[in-house]
Amino acid sequence: MDCTINLESTNQYESFILPEAPHLLSAEEASQRLGVRPASLYAYVSRGLVRALPHPDDPRARLYERADIDALIERKRRQARPSAAAATALDWGLPVLATSISSIADGHLTYRGRDAVELSETATLEEAAALLWQMPAPDFEARPSPPSLAGSPIDRAVAALAADLPATLFGERSGRLARRANHGVGRIAAAVAGGPLGMGPLHVALAEAWSAPDAADAIRRALVLVADHELNASTFAVRVAASTGASLTHAIIAGLVTLAGPIHGGATQRVAAFLDEVGRIGDPNEAVRARLARGEPVPGFGHRLYPNGDPRARSLLATIPLAPEQEALLASVEAATGELPSIDVALVILERNYTLPRDAALALFAIGRSVGWIAHAMEQAESGQLIRPRAAAA
Repeated sequence: MDCTINLESTNQYESFILPEAPHLLSAEEASQRLGVRPASLYAYVSRGLVRALPHPDDPRARLYERADIDALIERKRRQARPSAAAATALDWGLPVLATSISSIADGHLTYRGRDAVELSETATLEEAAALLWQMPAPDFEARPSPPSLAGSPIDRAVAALAADLPATLFGERSGRLARRANHGVGRIAAAVAGGPLGMGPLHVALAEAWSAPDAADAIRRALVLVADHELNASTFAVRVAASTGASLTHAIIAGLVTLAGPIHGGATQRVAAFLDEVGRIGDPNEAVRARLARGEPVPGFGHRLYPNGDPRARSLLATIPLAPEQEALLASVEAATGELPSIDVALVILERNYTLPRDAALALFAIGRSVGWIAHAMEQAESGQLIRPRAAAA
């Protein structure tokens, strides 16, 4: 069996992409793109490396995910050059850490083996925290209102946690660690909400603080959907901090400041600016064409881990009444680029359609993700491993 991929031949088969389904390839097209015989393609399918789907017009044929084919080509390229594999590991490359907290595979996000979208149908953030932390469900304490703070939701959350640093200890464990975790999420929530929060489930308290009781269930779902996402940039920052023995509060602050970046959680602000741009132009098709003509990507659309669309966005948008112009925009972007909305777009649409405060999308991201950060900080501290990669000479 010939399982060798001819890397020199991969670009000449671009024309084989099915026009009605650009993300799917026929068996012949997939085999030629890989540079192998069909038998080798079928072997990749049997090993779970390539997804095969029924052909809509031929019950005897199958179609193959182009993203899986391309990923397999890249995997073989990196394996052929170990030094290249190591150098690219920090750029959507090979896995570098083992975790039992969450995983992304075949278009699904799971929290400790449970599908995150299914969990979000009914669970609260408190229940998601119990699952991720493997502790009893927290109440996030009384969520004391911090002093009036300026800046973005991230700035306010960092300032609120920084005020707690004198009381934090290194190496907290058991009950004290659980109390620190509860308090940390509560402080972040109170800080980013911009005002005092009442008791009860956090999503209800946020909806009340923002004078949007009708948004409570959408907020609940959003918080659960963003609670964790494998080894993203902010989570990696948290794990690096925790690996040094830093306190849980220090580690969470590392996650917050990383989340602020415009190509991470701060992407919600870029999405909001784009929606404003669409509103000024008045025509979604024209706004998308103008972006692409300038060589600029449409922010918030497409995700490298979800070639068939972000399931978190799909789940959240299905529960939010969309305005006609929003539906038109989503259709325009998909028609022009083939890309579907990510969770960043869904969070901004939630913010706008329920008239939440500006940057509520980023606030929800920070609150929900803090639960995952805490789980990762705990797991990393338990491992006792210092994260210390090496650098290559430039």
